[in-house]
Amino acid sequence: MNWAIDGAVLLTYFTVIIWIGLFMGRKEESLHDFALGGRKIPWWAVLASIVAAETSAGTFLGTPGEGYTLRNFTYLQLALGTILARVIISFTFIKPYYDYQVYSIYEFLTVRFGAATKTAASGLFLITRVLASGTRLYISAVILVVGYGLISGSRPDPKQEMMIYIGAVTFVTLLTAVYTTLGGIKAVIWTDMIQAALMIGSALVAIGWLLWHIPGGWDGVAAHLNQFQEVTFFASGLKEGQTVWEQIKGVLESEYTIFAALLGSTFTTMATHGTDQDMVQRMLTAKDVKRSRLSLVLSGLADIPIVFIFLSIGILLWVFYQTHPDPNLPVKTNEIFCYYILNELPVGFRGLLVAGVFATAMGSLSAALNALATSFVRDWYIPFIRPASNEAAVLKAARISTIVFALFMILVASVTAYFVILHPKSRIIPVALGIFGYTYGSLLGVFLVGMLTKTRGNDTGNLLAMAAGFVSVAFLSGLPHDIGQMLGVQFYKQPEWVPVIEFPWRVMFGTCVTFIVAVSFSSKKCGQAAVA
Repeated sequence: MNWAIDGAVLLTYFTVIIWIGLFMGRKEESLHDFALGGRKIPWWAVLASIVAAETSAGTFLGTPGEGYTLRNFTYLQLALGTILARVIISFTFIKPYYDYQVYSIYEFLTVRFGAATKTAASGLFLITRVLASGTRLYISAVILVVGYGLISGSRPDPKQEMMIYIGAVTFVTLLTAVYTTLGGIKAVIWTDMIQAALMIGSALVAIGWLLWHIPGGWDGVAAHLNQFQEVTFFASGLKEGQTVWEQIKGVLESEYTIFAALLGSTFTTMATHGTDQDMVQRMLTAKDVKRSRLSLVLSGLADIPIVFIFLSIGILLWVFYQTHPDPNLPVKTNEIFCYYILNELPVGFRGLLVAGVFATAMGSLSAALNALATSFVRDWYIPFIRPASNEAAVLKAARISTIVFALFMILVASVTAYFVILHPKSRIIPVALGIFGYTYGSLLGVFLVGMLTKTRGNDTGNLLAMAAGFVSVAFLSGLPHDIGQMLGVQFYKQPEWVPVIEFPWRVMFGTCVTFIVAVSFSSKKCGQAAVA
């Protein structure tokens, strides 16, 4: 294969992204510039940045894997809940964040409850975001593993595969950390625009090429799929002949149903887009509340065609390989799209798609690094480490912490790669989306108490409530049993009548438990103070 042109395309991409990141993020003189871009970012740029952050490498490769495996569009149902959630967030969460002029959204909890709640919430975010982003990060290296096999003529052994993963995630992470460290949120947002355009453009190229090489085009796809099953967009999870409880249990144990879309996905998006510094921080860079709301709601509408595109790629891949059997097709569904890109696309387009993979990884990674650094500095460094820091010291701390969090993510991505090597049939979407399901319900629960009530909740009650939310989700999702299986022992066995909830439901249950426990405590102070 002639890889020179593809390499030139990829090198051009990296060069342009680094240049744009450093140029747009120049003259960072304060944390206000580093974290909020001076609140001067246009709403349409904020919109593109939100889309880029949501569309990680997990979406680029994992969503086609879902389409390939399931051969339907039921995953798309979850987008319905994301739209509803964004409307709720835009009129409930964003204005208080602007009113109190927060850098880290967890500072709102200090105003409403006290320092202990803020510290616990910020700590949950830091840990969860490192784990979730690190898990997604490993996916960007999948295409290099597949490429190694095509070039060498054989699949790399587990040790070689592990080394490829480590080398790739280290390169991508450190490269992203360079422009994020020096350019701050402005570098993140303006590079996100380029990366979002590249991601969508390269996905459309893949769809066009697939359709061109499937006999009969769309008609051929429909005919081939109908031989096996009807392609569906909606699923209820309900089955005839079951009791009411059996029906409920079946819905909770299903990943993609209309109920998960309207309930589970709504709560999940409220948590990720209302209580996660990673997402909210870019919304706070808009000039005012109105523009911030506009960018948030429109990003939800954009989710539907984007998810549809990537699910379509997966379904078209399945049809393509039914009509073009390939004995060397990877076993891991996450690698199918990579294999197609490297093995079927022509020179130049192949490089474009590979750049698209890295663009999605770097877009979500840069935002996460900037958010982690901002939260750490505002919630931990200034209050506990150096309270008397001047602006220069704070900015330096933000840049150093960006690098430190990048190193943590490399570690998490390497561990994730090791897990996937041991479990080759694992699906990455449930893993990547499932991680924050254990903790973000606790975050959303205390934020809702703060937003919706004036005299309920305090530090002590909130800490107990957040712990209760985590424990309830852990047991309902069967986490103790899963840990026991990994260790070869049995900690806990779920009773047969208790549902083992799937990942779309975790945040909802965690939120409900946390909220109920937290509102049972009265606030010790009802006054409001401005955040310094």
